[in-house]
Amino acid sequence: MKSKLSRNSSGVTEFILLGFRTAPDIQILLFLFFLLVYVVTVVGNVSMIIVIRMDSRLHTPMYFFLRHLSYVDLCYSTVIAPKTLANFLSHEKKISYNGCAAQFFFFALFVTTESILLAVMAFDRFSAICSPLLYPVHMSQKVCAQLVTGSYICGGLNSMVHTGFTFSLRFCGENHLDHFFCDVSALIKISCVDTSVNEMVLFILSALIIVTTTTVILVSYAYILSTVLKIPSTHGRGKTFSTCGSHMATVTLFYGTVFFMYAQPGAISSPGQNKVVAVLYTLIIPMLNPLIYSLRNRDVKDAVRRVLHRK
Repeated sequence: MKSKLSRNSSGVTEFILLGFRTAPDIQILLFLFFLLVYVVTVVGNVSMIIVIRMDSRLHTPMYFFLRHLSYVDLCYSTVIAPKTLANFLSHEKKISYNGCAAQFFFFALFVTTESILLAVMAFDRFSAICSPLLYPVHMSQKVCAQLVTGSYICGGLNSMVHTGFTFSLRFCGENHLDHFFCDVSALIKISCVDTSVNEMVLFILSALIIVTTTTVILVSYAYILSTVLKIPSTHGRGKTFSTCGSHMATVTLFYGTVFFMYAQPGAISSPGQNKVVAVLYTLIIPMLNPLIYSLRNRDVKDAVRRVLHRK
C-alpha cells in the first residue's frame, strides 16, 4: 500500500501546486492575507472550544455540537493553510504524492463531517423547540455522542471512497495542479485517462450528502417555524427563533459554497472560479463561524466574560 501511494502507475512522485499565479508583490500580499485569516481562525476556534469546555452552563447538546464544529473548522483549515502559506514563500511549491493524498483525505473527511454536523445541529434545535419535554430523551449524552461519532464515520467513509477513486487515476507524468491545494477538480483535470466515472462518483456522493443533510435542515426549520408562529407574543417568538440565527447563517455560507464547488455538473471545468470559492470554504468560513456564534449568541458572550473574570 505504501509503495502504491508513493509512486502510482504513471511514475508521479510529487505534484506542483501552481496556486495563484500573480506577481511577486501580490504573492506577499496574499501570504499576509492568508496568514491573518488563519491566525484569526485558530484563535477563534480554539477560544470557542476552551470557553465551552470551561463554562458548565454551556455543557448542553447545542454547545457540545458547536464545540465539535469548531474542532472540525480548525482541522480542515489546518490541513490546507500551512502548506499554502509555505508555498507562497517558496519557488518550488511542491507537495509529495503521499502528502497530496493525505491532504486530500483529511480535507474530504472534515468537510463531509461538517456538513453532517450542521444537519445534526438543526435536528437538535428542532428537538429543543418543537419537543421540549422530550428533549432530554432525544438529545441525551449518549445520543449526542452517537450522532457526533456517526458524523465522523460518514465523513471517513466518504473520504476513503473519494481518495481511492481519485488516486487510482493515471497522470502520465503530468504533475502541475492548477490549485493551491490537492483538490479533486485539479487532480481529475490533469489525469490522462477517462475520468467520467470519477466525476460521476463525485457528483453522486456530493449530491447525496448535500441533499440528505439539506433535507434534514429544511424539514427541521419548517417545523421550527411552524412552532414559533404559534407562540402568541412577539418577544417570545423572537427569543425562541434567535437561538437558530447563528446556525442558519453558518448553513447558508457553508452549503452555498460547497454546492457551487462540487454538486453541480461542470463545476470542475472552471479552475479560476474554484480557487476563489475554495478560499471561502477552506479559510473564510472557518474564520467566520466562531465570530458568528460569539457575536450573535448571548450565552457565549456571557460565558467568555465569566471565563475571563475567573482568570
